[in-house]
Amino acid sequence: MAHALRLGARGMGQVWPNPAVGCIIEKDGRILGRGATQLGGRPHAETVALAQAGAAARGATAHVTLEPCAHIGHTPPCAQALIDAGIAHVSYAIDDPDPRVSGRGAAMLRAAGVKVTSGILAEAARADHAGFLKRVTQGLPFVTLKLASSLDGRIAMASGESQWITAPPARAHAHGLRACHDAVMVGSNTALADDPRLTVRGLGALRQPVRVLVDGGLRHSAASQLGRSMDVAPVWLLHGPHAPLPARQAWAAAGAKLMDIQTQDGGTALNLRAALAALAAEGITRVLCEGGGGLAAALVRAGLVDQVALYTAGLAIGSAGLPNLADLGIAKLANAPRARLIESRRIGPDLFSLWQL
Repeated sequence: MAHALRLGARGMGQVWPNPAVGCIIEKDGRILGRGATQLGGRPHAETVALAQAGAAARGATAHVTLEPCAHIGHTPPCAQALIDAGIAHVSYAIDDPDPRVSGRGAAMLRAAGVKVTSGILAEAARADHAGFLKRVTQGLPFVTLKLASSLDGRIAMASGESQWITAPPARAHAHGLRACHDAVMVGSNTALADDPRLTVRGLGALRQPVRVLVDGGLRHSAASQLGRSMDVAPVWLLHGPHAPLPARQAWAAAGAKLMDIQTQDGGTALNLRAALAALAAEGITRVLCEGGGGLAAALVRAGLVDQVALYTAGLAIGSAGLPNLADLGIAKLANAPRARLIESRRIGPDLFSLWQL
């Protein structure tokens, strides 16, 4: 199962809206087939592993990181494919909460005389499938907040200069972080200040993440790098109901997807929960928020951040610099959100840490 989880994890950011599943088929300790959900979500991991195993799959065990599907969608049910191949035992990590599948895959297998075992490495599987699980059960994507800051928590000089706080190894690692998310999101202030492309670079051919811009008034120009690179990766604009028509038309002409989002309490700021729900409704399961400080703080205040990926460089900027988080509106230390450290390691001269909120 650990091997299957490693295989499946390779599909993070590449297979949405489907889960990144891994499958190993083995008999008597010998691996006969390996599979992972393929680019764009099809074919499924079980189909790939069965194709590798061929006729040898009869009487074998299939280890799958998620309950095999039981519904007919773009592909036939994986549970039926396992039955037809003569698999004798299916071991899977966690149940699929999708109401089209939940419990039905296991029931279909058992009804056909297949031995079924579940709960193998369930905690690790829940972590790997967190985006899919949250989208299905809560209607929201899993959100990673990425921060790259100085020792004193600054992301830029007072002038806005920020290139580069971290060294090349950390920046390369951050591109890998982008690649394992379905979407990369920034706010309008960051877009206006940096004119970013938000693409994954240096990792070869892959499915680029959707580039999401939270821009209530559509202040960012369609003539920007985002607007000029639609052929590389899609751009989705989350804007308010009063965004200017000329700006909407310009972005639409450039090929962007425009999404009208309600504002927060009748004001001008977008309702971020509604914004994320709109992304989930389009199939997005994992979002990497790259700032800036205002959007990051708003997401934290709203309780919408699941984990923080923090890159810390060994330099100090001072209080005049721009903070990695804007005001959280917290008056007492007891009310400050506390995170749990998941991992910490050195990347070149910088430190990377992953925190669960």
